[in-house]
Amino acid sequence: MLAAVMDYFSSCWGPRSGAGHRGKGSDAAGRQDGLLWYKDAGQLVTGEFSMAVVQANQLLEDQSQVESGSLSLADPGPQGTFVGVYDGHGGPETSRFINDHLFNHLRRFATEHKFMSADVIRKAFQATEEGFLSLVSKEWSLKPQIASVGSCCLVGVICAGTLYVANVGDSRAVLGRLVKATGEVVAMQLSSEHNACYEEVRQELQSSHPDDPHIVVLKHNVWRVKGLIQISRSIGDVYLKKPEYNREPLHSKFRLRETFQRPILSSEPQITEHRIQPNDQFVIFASDGLWEHLSNKEAVDLVQSSPRNGIARRLVKAAMQEAAKKREMRYSDLKKIDRGVRRHFHDDITVVVVFLDSDAMSKASWSKSPSVSLRGGGVALPAKSLAPFSAPARLNSTY
Repeated sequence: MLAAVMDYFSSCWGPRSGAGHRGKGSDAAGRQDGLLWYKDAGQLVTGEFSMAVVQANQLLEDQSQVESGSLSLADPGPQGTFVGVYDGHGGPETSRFINDHLFNHLRRFATEHKFMSADVIRKAFQATEEGFLSLVSKEWSLKPQIASVGSCCLVGVICAGTLYVANVGDSRAVLGRLVKATGEVVAMQLSSEHNACYEEVRQELQSSHPDDPHIVVLKHNVWRVKGLIQISRSIGDVYLKKPEYNREPLHSKFRLRETFQRPILSSEPQITEHRIQPNDQFVIFASDGLWEHLSNKEAVDLVQSSPRNGIARRLVKAAMQEAAKKREMRYSDLKKIDRGVRRHFHDDITVVVVFLDSDAMSKASWSKSPSVSLRGGGVALPAKSLAPFSAPARLNSTY
C-alpha cells in the first residue's frame, strides 16, 4: 500500500531533483537541508541555544526568532534573551508580520518603562495586533482573504533572572527542572494552550459569550470556535474580531451567518513570570507541530539524555519519526515528501531549546554582551509570496 502511494507521488512530481545540499549556508545564519532549517548551537547572553524548523506547508507558516543582547533602545539598558515562535494559519502573512514587528515593539516599551515586565510584553502584543489590523484595513479591498489569516504567538523573555512566558494560541513552553534528590529532570509546562479541545477554554468562551449557544461547536469530533477554528486567542484572524470584515468579498467559508457584537477571538496574552532557580536546566519553546507527536516528558527526556549540540534538530526528527509511525510508513519515505503534500503527514514544526546558565544570567542583566539576532528559515521564497507554487519537486535530504 505504501509503495503504491509513493509511486503515485513520484508520478505526480516527475523525476527526482538534483541532490540536496547538506550544510548549505553559514553556521551563523543556520543551515538548510531539504525542508529542514537548523542552527545546531549558539551562545546567548543567558546561555546556549539550539533551533530547528521543518516545513510541511507549501508556504512556511511557522515563523520564529531568537534575539539576545539589549532588550531596550536605551544605553545602558536591560540585557537578556527573547524567543518567539509564531505558528501561522490560513497563510504566512500574520506570522511574518509578528516576526517583523513584535520584538521592536517590546524594545520600545521596555525603553519607556526602563525595565522588563509583563506589562511591557502585553503592550507589545497589543501594538502588534493593532498593526496587523491596520494592514488588513489597507489591503482589504484588494486582498480580502488577509482578514482570515492569523497566528499563534509564543514568546519567552529572560531578563534579570526572570523568565516571562507569554502566549496566545496552542504553542507551548516546557521547562526542564532537575530534582536533586533523584537526579531526574522533570517537565514543567509554563504556558497554557488556548484551544477549544480543552474544557476550560470552552467554558471561558461560553462565559464571555453567554448569548451565543453556538460559540463552540463539535464538528467532525473536533471542538471549534464557531465551527471554524480550534484556537480561542490569536494575533490576526480579524474576520472573527471585527464584524466589518466578516462579509463579502471574504470567501463564504469564513463568513458567519449572523453578525457579532463583541470579538469572538481574543489577542490578550496569558503571561507567566517564573523566577529562574539554580536547578532549572533548559526551556523548550515549540509550535504545536512538535507537541502533536511528543509529550512534555518525552521532549524533556530527550533533551536531558542528548548532547546539547543539535538537540532542536533531534526533537524535530523524533516528532517526524512518530508522525511516520502513525501513518505506518518509514521515516526515510516521509522525508522524501515535499512541502504541501507533506502537510497531510505533519504540520510545520519549530523548536527552540534555551539552556539556562545561572552564571551567564547574573552577568547579563545590565552589562553589554555580544548580540544575537536570528530567524528560523525554510525553503527560500520571495518575502511577499502569498500563493502556493504549483510544481513541487521530490527532495533528497539527510536529516
